[in-house]
Amino acid sequence: QVQLVESGGGLVQAGGSLRLSCVASGLTFSSYTMAWFRQAPGKEREFAAAISWNGSSTRYADSAKGRFTISRDNAKNTVYLQMNSLKPEDTAVYYCAASRRGFSVGSASAGFYEYWGQGTQVTVSS
Repeated sequence: QVQLVESGGGLVQAGGSLRLSCVASGLTFSSYTMAWFRQAPGKEREFAAAISWNGSSTRYADSAKGRFTISRDNAKNTVYLQMNSLKPEDTAVYYCAASRRGFSVGSASAGFYEYWGQGTQVTVSS
């Protein structure tokens, strides 16, 4: 079965950095569009970043532009989210998602993705 396992979350001070990882198994990783979403307490799950199957195309939420970088290593079945200049409002559970659909404008929508990880908590203190 398909599994997406996130890691790398934790507690960091404002202005700090974290690198999240998501290891996928049970699917042909190099064929999938991958993304990161996040959900803060009491809020809807929101899009953070997405990347095409070969890494040639990326998309970011406005809140992530200039601070977050999504990347992937198909040889390791892993997608990453490098987060810099973190703010308290970045505090959330971060989820990895996978879709068999080709990268498109729809890739910012949660409904675009078939598979989800369990999430990793990121807490940014002020």
